[in-house]
Amino acid sequence: MEQVKRIEEKQVNLELLGWSNFFASSFESYRHQEFSVGRVAIQRKNTYVLYSEHGELTAEITGKLRHRAQNSEDFPAVGDWVVIRVGVAGSATIHEILPRKTKFSRKTVGAKTEEQIVATNVDTVFLVSGLDNDYNLRRIERYLTLAWSSGANPVIILNKTDLCKNLAQCLSEVEALALGVPIVTISAANNQGLDDLKSYLQPGQTVALLGSSGVGKSTITNQLMGFEIASVQSVRSGDDRGKHTTTHRELIVLPDGGLIIDTPGMREIQMWSGDEGLQSTFADIEALTKECRFRNCQHINEPGCAIQQALLDSQLDYSRFESYQKLQKENNYIARKQDQREHLAEKEKWKKITKTMRNYKKGDY
Repeated sequence: MEQVKRIEEKQVNLELLGWSNFFASSFESYRHQEFSVGRVAIQRKNTYVLYSEHGELTAEITGKLRHRAQNSEDFPAVGDWVVIRVGVAGSATIHEILPRKTKFSRKTVGAKTEEQIVATNVDTVFLVSGLDNDYNLRRIERYLTLAWSSGANPVIILNKTDLCKNLAQCLSEVEALALGVPIVTISAANNQGLDDLKSYLQPGQTVALLGSSGVGKSTITNQLMGFEIASVQSVRSGDDRGKHTTTHRELIVLPDGGLIIDTPGMREIQMWSGDEGLQSTFADIEALTKECRFRNCQHINEPGCAIQQALLDSQLDYSRFESYQKLQKENNYIARKQDQREHLAEKEKWKKITKTMRNYKKGDY
């Protein structure tokens, strides 16, 4: 999705791009060194598009920053505030990444245990679910867990109300699993209900749109912009799944001053760091576990198990408990793999230090 002109080629108020005291305090040490700041709007393979007070810039990272980066999360991501030096003809170099206020991550697709940052410095996450065949309570729980882990505030968007024959039931089901989370029902294609989203899109506030392919994220973006900037394709008949109409993440400045990060649909979304997210998403189950007789209760057949009693009394839905166990198991597995990766990285670091010291003693430096 490319905009012809994402922002005007003139000075831009940084506050409208999401700048705040949180970032200003981290930038203070760079202020008097002829550095400026920009916000990453698009992340390409080797270059970045930035929004700044100098307008839109095309930037590359310095060799020093590239050399220092050990993993993909050490590179700038969409939403990041970065320390830059502005060059000629709308170019810039990125020297540092300012600390992130929030970070929405998932495990990369495939066997590697690596973090993929979806978006950073997001205030609100719109978790978009279609009310057609895409409707899936377990997927909503998974997105919700990751959203809570990011540090941003989740809002569930139930789209395609015009295709839903049992809206009241669906709304009741989502309310039961998303305790205290705002839920907004809309029909983006018919431009219905979108006014309820505007309270989250105040000037300088950043919202990320997340959801699987075909749920209507691009349609929502187009309606909020007031004109089409993202192509929209019909979902497949039979399963209501769409193609990836959005092919990359992009930070978009809305006409009313809010910012929105549109993201490609995710066919696979795996946990990365979910302890806090699990506790928030499954607060009802977490509360029940504290009532078990034994602290290390496995919730299988132990006496005095509050979970099993709640299941017997139909106070807890078994599929929800099963989802909790699955996500907990997945999270524990990822945590173990992360620990192993950190151990190997630390071991490799000390091997390099030892080799350098040996070369130094030999005079081979």
